[in-house]
This record gives sequence, C-alpha cells and structure tokens, in this order.
Amino acid sequence: MQSRKVAVIDNDQKSLSEIEEFLLLSGYDPVLVSDPSLAVHTVLENKPDVILIELKMPRKNGLELTDSINRAFETKRVPVIAMSDFFKEEFSWLLDLCGIKRWLKKPFQPLDVIWAIENEVEESSLWEKERRW
Repeated sequence: MQSRKVAVIDNDQKSLSEIEEFLLLSGYDPVLVSDPSLAVHTVLENKPDVILIELKMPRKNGLELTDSINRAFETKRVPVIAMSDFFKEEFSWLLDLCGIKRWLKKPFQPLDVIWAIENEVEESSLWEKERRW
C-alpha cells in the first residue's frame, strides 16, 4: 500500500518538524510548507491526500489559503484539517464556509492528528465512491 501524502502548511518551523516526525513514524509521506506564499503551488504540484493547515500565519492566513486551494480544480476535493492554538468553537462557521470540516486545537497529541487524517481520508473516499454511482 502506498503511503498517504499529507501537506503540512505552517510558518512555525518547530511545529512543522514535530508534525513531520510523527507523520513519518506513522507511515505518512509529509510535504512541508513553511512559506504561506508557496502553499498553493506546493499543494497543486504534490497533490496530497490531506492538508493540515495552520490558521494563524502572516500575509495570508489559513482560511485564505484554504479558499485558494479549494478554487483549484485539481485540489477541490482534498480534505483540509485546520490547526490553531487560538481558534474557538463559535467561529467554526468560518471553517465551514471555507470547506474545512475538521480542526485541531494546538497543542495536540500525535494520535489526534492521525485520527483526524484517517477520518478525513475515509470520508473523502466514501464521497468519491458515492459520486461514481
């Protein structure tokens, strides 16, 4: 079985390194993006199975990037999981507006991320199967 490709977009290098480490240990193929201005291009080029994205970044935040990623035909159906240490439940409508169905509050446990990735991939593949009928 081919490992799942996970794009991780976060301007915090320490956070990227930690996520990369537990993704690799869990058998995933991480694609790291530390510069938000390169995020859309990198996602289009690598076609990940799932995207983990920090919401709070300079210049272009995670919501804006997700909107840009979802506008591209090639990545329109790629599940996006938001990550943040400042997000509150009452703002979840913003995530929904951008097509983000799941979010993780930092700091999180590695298993929380793995669980979120697997659930998003499963839901995405079910949607694809239903669409083919």
